[in-house]
Amino acid sequence: MPLNRRTFLGRSAVAGAGVALAGGAGAGPAVASESKGHGHGRPPKRYSFTVMGTTDLHGNVFNWDYFTDREFDDKAHNDVGLAKISTLVDRIREERGRRNTLLIDAGDTIQGTQLSYYYAKVDPITAKRGPVHPMAQAMNKIGYDAAALGNHEFNYGIPVLRKFEEQCDFPLLGANALDARTLRPAFAPYVIKRVRTPHGRDVRVAVLGLTNPGIAIWDKANVGGKMVFPGLEEQAAKWVPKLRSMGADVVIVSAHSGSSGTSSYGDQLPHVENAAGLVAEQVPGIDAILVGHAHSEIPEYFVTNKETGKQVVLSEPLKWGQRLTLFDFDLAWEKGRWVVEKVGASVLNSNTVEEDPRITSLLGAEHREVVAYVNQVIGTSVAAMSTADAPWKDEPVIDLINLVQAETVKAALAGGEYAALPVLSQAACFSRTAAIPAGEVTIRDAAGLYPFENTLEARLLTGAQLKDYLEYSAKYYVRTAAGAPVDTSKLTNAENIPDYNYDVVSGVTYDIDIAKPVGSRIVGLSFEGVPVDPAAQFVFAVNNYRASGGGNFPHVPGSKQLWANSDEIRNTIIGWVQAKGSVDPAEFASVDWRLTRDGVPVF
Repeated sequence: MPLNRRTFLGRSAVAGAGVALAGGAGAGPAVASESKGHGHGRPPKRYSFTVMGTTDLHGNVFNWDYFTDREFDDKAHNDVGLAKISTLVDRIREERGRRNTLLIDAGDTIQGTQLSYYYAKVDPITAKRGPVHPMAQAMNKIGYDAAALGNHEFNYGIPVLRKFEEQCDFPLLGANALDARTLRPAFAPYVIKRVRTPHGRDVRVAVLGLTNPGIAIWDKANVGGKMVFPGLEEQAAKWVPKLRSMGADVVIVSAHSGSSGTSSYGDQLPHVENAAGLVAEQVPGIDAILVGHAHSEIPEYFVTNKETGKQVVLSEPLKWGQRLTLFDFDLAWEKGRWVVEKVGASVLNSNTVEEDPRITSLLGAEHREVVAYVNQVIGTSVAAMSTADAPWKDEPVIDLINLVQAETVKAALAGGEYAALPVLSQAACFSRTAAIPAGEVTIRDAAGLYPFENTLEARLLTGAQLKDYLEYSAKYYVRTAAGAPVDTSKLTNAENIPDYNYDVVSGVTYDIDIAKPVGSRIVGLSFEGVPVDPAAQFVFAVNNYRASGGGNFPHVPGSKQLWANSDEIRNTIIGWVQAKGSVDPAEFASVDWRLTRDGVPVF
């Protein structure tokens, strides 16, 4: 069955839930007081309000893991999803008065779960009389006031994003997402919300949305020639003074950009990837920044603006709806305008509350439809395979990914100029809990091996470049002396390198000597039993994330592209399993790489 067939299980009715956007709407006690001091005459009028924030929701509505087909859980017992966030939001609105609150998001909304994938690809929202995206339905029901664009908003192409934008009752903001031809904003740069106070003087709260400049590289196929993404700092410097001149009393930036001031893509990225801290430091006039993109938890972080000396508060709530940020503002009425006297931030944990039944009932039919979809049987496996040891051993389940990729590239290049060259393939362990069971294999089993929407490319590499690539990858291991005990819980993720940035390569054999320093760990690199010639040419099957500079691996981004595909790698894996019918690891599993110390295998 084609994976994009809309008629899968038939269509359930989709109930679109609209919530009016008007900021400050709703009832509740005003948070205000009169205070002594401030020199002569009467004390200034005071008012307090709260801005709530989420980020990196990544398609999570329910506290559910579609890859394991059960409730989400991790070692810290975090929970996920907008249904939990909705309960927290309701409590804050009840406690502080809805009119004294706003709710915003910092991007990466419509990609990340099988729920969001289903409504982008299988039963797409762009179809004629198509459904309303579950994230739009949930966020509308909860009553968001604005959301910044994340880089993953562009993964499914601009038409899907535009349809999602149309379905939202709140603006998607991106001051630095510009039309490539006119260099004018392609989305609303900002929104100004009027928050009512008991003093008859509204507070004008401006929310400026900034997204990640890496979109130009990571989603080049979707945005190339259509949109450009200049740096956050320069666009904030352009827009913040405008917002102040338009009468904004409070300026909040919702930035899909981490706070560290670094980029994980080296010189591939023309602007800083994680620039939120730099924006706070360099651009005067900002009161608070909701940070996204980095998937970190930062309850409260202050940055001093270089020009004004003013403290700007930053907060990043943990991904997937695990946390809700609260920015608490205290204002005073001075010289005919509201002035921010104090602002602080904190986060609430969504595992402390139940899911909001309004959200779970609203989207129950969609949830059940996706659960049924991911549990479709697509084939069988002779033996069980797991990624549990894949970070330190050559495991059959990673070999499977590489086999599918290499076969796909070989077929694509057959009969062409590069058909005679050997095809190598890279893969990473995206999750240490992914598994293919013995017996029936479902879509979710296969999709769990590849949770990202990466696509496949073929690049041309030399033997010397391949060795550099592998040396770079081998930085992942903590240097461990020969004879010293090996603890797998401490062996990997050196320099905080995530598992998804450790690549293994199939088609060649090699050892990684973890007793040696970084840069000289690859030993015995061979092709078909012969040492690899530095000048030899290879076709390299590689995902588009890596090919575009993701992880800052050497050589591949600048290498010659021989072929590229628009279908997700995970769909290619699913299709391969369907075509084979039965998967037998004995047909493809081999130990091509191993960890050693002074020539002695570690395992």
